[in-house]
Amino acid sequence: MDWRNEKCVMVIDQSLPLGIIANTAAILGVTLGRRLPEAVGGDVRDGGGRLHLGIIAFPIPILRADAGRLKALWETLSDPRYAGLTVADFTDFAQSCRTYAEYTAGLPSVPGTDLRCLGLAVCGEKKLVNKLTGRLPLLR
Repeated sequence: MDWRNEKCVMVIDQSLPLGIIANTAAILGVTLGRRLPEAVGGDVRDGGGRLHLGIIAFPIPILRADAGRLKALWETLSDPRYAGLTVADFTDFAQSCRTYAEYTAGLPSVPGTDLRCLGLAVCGEKKLVNKLTGRLPLLR
């Protein structure tokens, strides 16, 4: 991937408690690392010899949106025109599960319309990502 022409952002529901916001960002970050392993740089040693594991090779702004705007963005991203983007979501159902087995067993029985999106990670062509999320403010 040419990261000069690519962009990743996270969009998180601004009404969530701080702990859930942090958890959502962490989970989306791990998902991106698995989906885009080439985005994670190599390990580096500091001047004292301590090893620092590779981190993401580019910034990922964390943006905020209210629940309605986040839902609209999530629905927009399901349009085939955006199939070239990498999109990770984290839902209220996922957040409520204690294990991945519980999540994978239960999700197929939940209608998509009943899911509340807590956060999204969107990566792909910079112009397209900016078009979709460029007006959203940073989460501060």
